[in-house]
Amino acid sequence: MFTGLMLNTWIAASIVAVIAGITGFFAVLRGSTFAAHAIPNGAFAGAAGASLLGINVIWGLAVFAVAGALGIGALGAEGRGRKARHDVVTALTLVVMLGLGALFVSLSGQYAEETYSLLFGEVFGVSSGEVLPILVIGVVSVAAIIVMFRPLMLSSAMPEVAEARGLSPRWMDLAFLLVMALATSMTVPVVGALLMFSLMIGPAAAARSLTARPMLAMTLSVAIALVTVWTGIAISYRSNWPLGFFVGVMGAAFFLFGQACAAARRRLSVRAA
Repeated sequence: MFTGLMLNTWIAASIVAVIAGITGFFAVLRGSTFAAHAIPNGAFAGAAGASLLGINVIWGLAVFAVAGALGIGALGAEGRGRKARHDVVTALTLVVMLGLGALFVSLSGQYAEETYSLLFGEVFGVSSGEVLPILVIGVVSVAAIIVMFRPLMLSSAMPEVAEARGLSPRWMDLAFLLVMALATSMTVPVVGALLMFSLMIGPAAAARSLTARPMLAMTLSVAIALVTVWTGIAISYRSNWPLGFFVGVMGAAFFLFGQACAAARRRLSVRAA
């Protein structure tokens, strides 16, 4: 389980879980969960195009993920205060990118295999050549979060105060979307475009339910994401069931657990009052 290609699996999945936990925390805090769902699904088109051209799919994912983030950020910038407009722009961007993905896949000679791999992941097929790009993109994503941590936290928790202090909501939104695009571009090959949303949002939402302290919530988000992928890999390896199934189920289970704990705390505080 810890030799050969499986070692690449553990390394890649661990990197993905750390970045998903960090970016997922801000996605939940900023209410950008729809964008977190749309960008990786749209990036599927880039992976399909890269596969068609015979180049590393991670670079195709990165290009289309960044393009999708720029499209959402630029066209939906004026709608930062109007959630409906922002969601419409996100949905339209997703539709266009999925249409391109369908075209690229239809032109590929490996239709069924490539489609399954891109949509649902191929964690046990991670090669040594894919580990380095995943690591590089992961380091860049973490560095970006560290650099803009304080303004990003302020604009996420108190956008009006951030704007009063001279922070542009438009540029902060665009900067975070770009970081999320980089993070999702390396996540898709591991858990797939459709189930990446579970790994990014499930642990983060559960962590936010368990604590209101930002640093602790982010740490819990990363820890839950790691437990999710590690447990999923071990069970998937033994059962031969797809990893995406376990990632989705455990993400939902952790979220429900967090909600139950939050509800229990509220009942205890009411009784104490």
